[in-house]
Amino acid sequence: MLVEVRRDRIVESRHRGHVVQVAADGRVERGFGDPDVEVTLRSAVKPFALVALIESGAADDLRLSHTELAVMTGSHTGQDMHVRTLQAVFRRAGVSQSLLLCGSVGMPIDQVTAARLARDGEAAGPIRHMCSGFHAASLLLSRFAGWSLTDYDEPDHPSQVAVRSAVARVFGVRPADLVMAVDDCGLATYAFPLVEIARAFALLADPHGAANDTTRAKLAPTLARIRDAMLTAPEMVGGSGEVLDTKLMRTRAGRLVAKGGAEGLRGVGLLPGARGEGSAAAGLAVRIEDGDGFARASRAATVEALSQLGALDDRDLRALAAQHHPTKRSPSGVPIAEVVPTFQLAPISELL
Repeated sequence: MLVEVRRDRIVESRHRGHVVQVAADGRVERGFGDPDVEVTLRSAVKPFALVALIESGAADDLRLSHTELAVMTGSHTGQDMHVRTLQAVFRRAGVSQSLLLCGSVGMPIDQVTAARLARDGEAAGPIRHMCSGFHAASLLLSRFAGWSLTDYDEPDHPSQVAVRSAVARVFGVRPADLVMAVDDCGLATYAFPLVEIARAFALLADPHGAANDTTRAKLAPTLARIRDAMLTAPEMVGGSGEVLDTKLMRTRAGRLVAKGGAEGLRGVGLLPGARGEGSAAAGLAVRIEDGDGFARASRAATVEALSQLGALDDRDLRALAAQHHPTKRSPSGVPIAEVVPTFQLAPISELL
């Protein structure tokens, strides 16, 4: 059990899950549950998929800023700042946003924006979809390389083949060995043991220091650029509200890089110094078994794990209180239920 939902003295719900933390060299240091449980990356793949766009030369050709790259790594909330950022890129590239194939059902996530659009009688277009930046990267890559634009989402399209190659190199496997699935937005995602996701985020946190082979060493400049983009513009990775990825990167600016995925997954890269002066980089991955439909358990477990690892101090925890202990309130504002992490990370010596 990772997390309990307590209503007064009653334990109303329990969430099972797994947590694993690795060192920069990939060694498992601490964990809880099964580090080898296979999970899909879902949207946590996005920072690694962006390698394909940068390697192609398209990012330099379009002079993409950190802010513009960050929105392509993100699951954004569909606010105007996200839309304006993507529209500016599309204009420079000469690409129509009407080519986006991510759909628009249930979007935007940001409730204020959704209410405003409804009030004005405006239907949300695909550019407000949380994955529009992810899709934009494939469109821009295709335009730069001269590939067809209308079918960029097909698994055998050259843009998707390039993404598969990038993801495979980050994770140290052959493209043919990737376990692939289709995400809700229509693009591919991939399945890995949870510990491999933690290792990938350690690499993202410290691409030069954590690269343990020639292939990953060649990726280091590109991954450093992606990491720096996310750290520079965390609101583009999520939004201006209570999105945990954004909150973590703002609260521990320059020390944590985070990206969540659906079904209760989150990866966090701990940059050098995140756990105290002189500390090495590390990677963390959290998975909630039931998919975390209320988006509460993964937030609480992630903040608790980072606290136990020494990456968050008391001031940080106060800033992240709504994420650490999500609280349900009555109509009059009285707290009536609380989400409480209940696990203790164990050193690897205790897990063997």
